[in-house]
Amino acid sequence: MPEPSRLGKAVGRLSAKGLRVIVQWAVTTAVAGGILAVGSAVLFNQARAFFTAGEAGSDVARIELAPLATRSVLYAADGTILQYLHGEEDRLPVPIDKVPPHVVKAVLDAEDERFYEHGPLDLRSMTRALVSNLEAGEVTEGGSTITQQLVKTALLNPKQDVNRKLQEASLAIRLERQMTKTEILERYLNTVYFGNGAYGLQAAAELYYQTGVEKLSLGQGILLAGLIRNPVGADPYNNPEDARGRRDVIIDRMGRLGDITPEQVIELKTEPLPTPLPEKEVAGTNYFTRHVVDQLLNDPKYLGGTDAERNRLVFRGGISIHTTIIPRAQDMAEQTIADTLPANRGPFNAALVSVEPASGAVRAAVSGLDFANHKIDLVTGKGRQVGSAFKMFTLMAALEQGDIPADTILGSYPCVIPDPNSIIGKWDPTNAEGESAGVLSLTEATVGSVNCAFARLIKLVGPDKVVDVARRMGVKKADLAPLLSITLGSRDVTPLEMAAAYATLANDGEYHEPYFIDRVEDRDGNVLFKQSTKGERAVSVANARTVTQTLMQVVQRGTGTAAQVPRWQVAGKTGSTDNNVDAWFVGVTPKLATAVWMGAPASNAISMYNVGIFPKVYGGTYPAMIFSAFMKQFLAGQAVIDFAPPERVPNQRAPKFLALDGEVAPTDRRTDDNSPNGGGPNPNQPGQLPNGLPVTIPNIPNISIPVPDITIPKVSIPPIDRVTPTTRRNRG
Repeated sequence: MPEPSRLGKAVGRLSAKGLRVIVQWAVTTAVAGGILAVGSAVLFNQARAFFTAGEAGSDVARIELAPLATRSVLYAADGTILQYLHGEEDRLPVPIDKVPPHVVKAVLDAEDERFYEHGPLDLRSMTRALVSNLEAGEVTEGGSTITQQLVKTALLNPKQDVNRKLQEASLAIRLERQMTKTEILERYLNTVYFGNGAYGLQAAAELYYQTGVEKLSLGQGILLAGLIRNPVGADPYNNPEDARGRRDVIIDRMGRLGDITPEQVIELKTEPLPTPLPEKEVAGTNYFTRHVVDQLLNDPKYLGGTDAERNRLVFRGGISIHTTIIPRAQDMAEQTIADTLPANRGPFNAALVSVEPASGAVRAAVSGLDFANHKIDLVTGKGRQVGSAFKMFTLMAALEQGDIPADTILGSYPCVIPDPNSIIGKWDPTNAEGESAGVLSLTEATVGSVNCAFARLIKLVGPDKVVDVARRMGVKKADLAPLLSITLGSRDVTPLEMAAAYATLANDGEYHEPYFIDRVEDRDGNVLFKQSTKGERAVSVANARTVTQTLMQVVQRGTGTAAQVPRWQVAGKTGSTDNNVDAWFVGVTPKLATAVWMGAPASNAISMYNVGIFPKVYGGTYPAMIFSAFMKQFLAGQAVIDFAPPERVPNQRAPKFLALDGEVAPTDRRTDDNSPNGGGPNPNQPGQLPNGLPVTIPNIPNISIPVPDITIPKVSIPPIDRVTPTTRRNRG
């Protein structure tokens, strides 16, 4: 009696579960095989399409495979990768010639060993798979060819029914008439899912083995091949035993087929499975990269199109985004903040942004430490009150109306300024700690950050003129209401805009829009966006250089001495707000402009005054220290460049006293100005300037307002006593 066939034995061992398997498989096989064998009237047109697809004169449309969803890449200015951007599918397609032959062989032996020998469908494979599944009592082996699998993944829905199998077979035949076997295999290797969000061999190699596809070993390739059939069930991270079992099945098959030696079979089964790496923050996932992504998604100037189209490009389009960030500078900025602030800093944090004056490129941007827990964007978000750092714009506006740094003004407190915008009709700011000041040159008023001097100056200049200057120099988006108090920094401004505005000084008065994205290229290298670095004249060269020279003295001998950088000229301004809620230093060198803010990101009402964490915080303390430490590192090794000095103005007029209505210059106390642009009244020659000319005092008749006496005792004002919109007490 003849021995029963393998199929007969398998049928004889059928269980109830196995019966369900054979019924399901029989239907599938019958449909797929019948497509080629049966020419019924129902399938006639479909069958005719099978054999005419791709032929001349065929009325069957070509199959168009949609571009694969491909990860986009964020690059730093030096070409290093900051971050991958992708949606559900993390994929980076690679050409098949980059895939090692032993990895290709492992995939073929696991999924379709006769791929290069059969046509679009393989009846032999279907029959073999049916027998294997019957013997196992479950589906352990597939009968679909790689072409069918690609069609199913790329063109059809996952529904399992007769109609879908008919479509699958039909499309497989048409696809093989349009593409070569190797083209189909390349597309397949870049399409299939390997589990844990990895699509395609390259993403799988990176995920499981932290390497590129071209470096995969035979054992690694076999394990990845085993994931294609069941990426969840054979997941080496979550189901290691099933993963090992699936891998060993493929190893045995490769041994039977003669693709590996018996020794390799034994050795490969001893290789360890990949294990997940400890979770860590993705490189580049910080305020900077988040801001770049937000710009790409929300601003049509970069990618155009609708919101949906931009989203597709960013997360599926495989675009390359080249940013301006310098990783070395970014690391320096983050480390400097971490090293300068106390370890137990409580609710307080610091932000830093650096802008290249010559181009507007943002080279470093830190919106605080610990991005994972504090995602408030202080660099480009709402901003905070800038305090005396805003005085620079008032000084520039004064120069534009013809004043010069040697002009003098009264800095004494009290300084009650008529204000029609105030409910009470006046504004009465104070000097820091209530201290008095006499007649000062504008240079000395800036160096000492004298509030009352700038309160009088903005009244003379006009707050609308100050707002106009700030807008032109770089404060483009902040809400700058033209109020007198704006000179003391009463409005919220971002560090990015402050850095850009001060960069305008270093660039001889030419403003460059600060930018984070240099260019964007599509997956083929075509440029979709390129940033223009064309500048625009904001203020005159002469005024930019004059203000720069004045601010240099703030750092040399004023409130900003902690911001000094050895060998480099630094111009900058400190800023602190009421009750020490916000502290700033904004400064420039010819190479870089940097703004530093310090405060509590979560609230604009938490004081840094006597909190027990660190001493009293002003702009001239921690912010200036952070600026100095960062700039020292950034500028190390670079050739020193000095600021260009202001051109000498021939026959420049003599300095004059800038007085509000009713004010006269007292002659019993004066301050000297050692600046190269001239000084205030000479204390050795009462009533005279250093050049011997008399002090110019407006001749205003019938004035009975008493002149403040310079010898008035120093007024002591408690730290929290005048926190109102109209009575600001800023310390430079």
